[in-house]
Amino acid sequence: MNQPIPAIVAQDAVRRLPRAALLLFCVAYVVPGFIGRDPWKNADIAAFGHMLELARGGASWLAPTLAGQAPEFDALLPYWLGAWAIRFAPAWIAPDFAVRLPFALLLALALAATWYGVYWLARSPQAQPVPFAFGGEASPPDYARALADGGLLALIASLGLAQLSHETTPALAQLAFTALSFLGMAALPWRRWVAAVCLFVGLAGLALSGAAGMAVLFAAGGLGLVALERDRDRDRGVGRLPQAVLLAAALALAAALATGLDLWRWRIGAGRDWQSLARLLVWFTWPAWPLALWTLWRWRRQLASRHVALPLWFAAVALAATLLTPSSDRSLLLALPALAALGAFALPTFSRSASALIDWFTLLFFSGCALVIWVVWVAMQTGVPAKPAANVAKLAPGFEPSFGLPAFAAALAATIAWAWLVRWRTRRHRLVIWKSVVLPAGGAALCWLLLMTLWLPVLDYARSYRTVVAGVMRHVDRPGCVAAFGLSRAQVAAMRFHGDLEVRLASPDAACPWLLVALQAAAAAPVALDMRGWELAARVRRPVDAAEDLLLYRKAAGR
Repeated sequence: MNQPIPAIVAQDAVRRLPRAALLLFCVAYVVPGFIGRDPWKNADIAAFGHMLELARGGASWLAPTLAGQAPEFDALLPYWLGAWAIRFAPAWIAPDFAVRLPFALLLALALAATWYGVYWLARSPQAQPVPFAFGGEASPPDYARALADGGLLALIASLGLAQLSHETTPALAQLAFTALSFLGMAALPWRRWVAAVCLFVGLAGLALSGAAGMAVLFAAGGLGLVALERDRDRDRGVGRLPQAVLLAAALALAAALATGLDLWRWRIGAGRDWQSLARLLVWFTWPAWPLALWTLWRWRRQLASRHVALPLWFAAVALAATLLTPSSDRSLLLALPALAALGAFALPTFSRSASALIDWFTLLFFSGCALVIWVVWVAMQTGVPAKPAANVAKLAPGFEPSFGLPAFAAALAATIAWAWLVRWRTRRHRLVIWKSVVLPAGGAALCWLLLMTLWLPVLDYARSYRTVVAGVMRHVDRPGCVAAFGLSRAQVAAMRFHGDLEVRLASPDAACPWLLVALQAAAAAPVALDMRGWELAARVRRPVDAAEDLLLYRKAAGR
């Protein structure tokens, strides 16, 4: 017969991961991707463009615009954070790097909030392991710390976290405030004031970051969970009524902010490609989703308990948004802390064979990925092997590789650390419950760091608009005025930042001597504009994507 509580954990199995190692691991994951690069297309540089516009006083703080265009995401706080960072940063700090500083802190906040959220969920009585007849079971604090370590590692291991969590977009702010709200609801029965701060900041931050509807749904689920739970003794925790009052107050604040600042937006997508969505769900949340499914099966008799119901509700809300809204990947990003928390409770129920299977798959997959990254990097530097070098030259024509000693040293150190981690994992600590997610998290961090060191120059060349702006600036004097037709927010932001150009939307009133037309909008330009007064000056190519070429027109003499 199945045990009502599936976790059977001895004290030896909850030895903590050394704090210094865990912190160094998080730093190694957070920092790469925020340094040494330009703003990337599309959402990254578009959001940065709105922040730069606010910092320069060219837009309203309550209605950010960029060359007359509203942001793609109806948010305020993320743009404010970036604009404040630009304004208060010293003059020697580049604006694009200054913007990344608060967003790096937001990613660190998301990681820390996930750890503490899992910790407080694991302290609940329903989550405790089976007591042994003669003692020796894991103590509640050590058990909670071990599960929290596992939850954090499962979050870092999630493949979809890497790129989106290193962009300066509202999606990262939403991730951080979702994790903070999750922490607030997880700690609510145990730490009233800590939970209150997390709830008020988290739900209000979500509302100000363009996710007011999700903030309301998260809080509503928390209220439902409080209503279903049995009241606690006052000397053991916070009663149901104070919990409900705090949740309702935080919910009211978030709703008031969204209403007062007109942040209620419901973007429901139509004509969904369900096959693409299925693929996104599988790879984006790997390996958290199989762990979460295993948790739901093994803890099926405790589905209404806080440690299962709370992360399940958060994940369900984010998954529903993924299926219904156009920005599927950015909505799915918000499910990762909850899925990682659910996955953490699968760890004490794994058999030795299941853990070994995860280890071998992870070892082969990430070691193979790291080997490919190194081989391609060697090919870029030396031309050998010839085929990878030819592929890079074909995909990024005009790119000139360069050798960076700091990047090489960091990549080499990370690879050596991976080899040591594999050896450590196979020789020691066979009993600790977080062992099954050490290699997935280490492999994900290794590959991300290798990409952001060895491949960063070519990725920056391919994803930055710097080369396109340089092509425009060969014809346009700086500073200059350019009318734009068909350009995306990202392209407008790039012209303003890299070229210091005054970009205006093309219209009869835009008295600029130059006109930029996106290649894809060239056929519509003669219909929308009077092109008789313009003569083609150049076709500015984007080396890695001909579809993003720009047509530069000069105002004809006498016009």
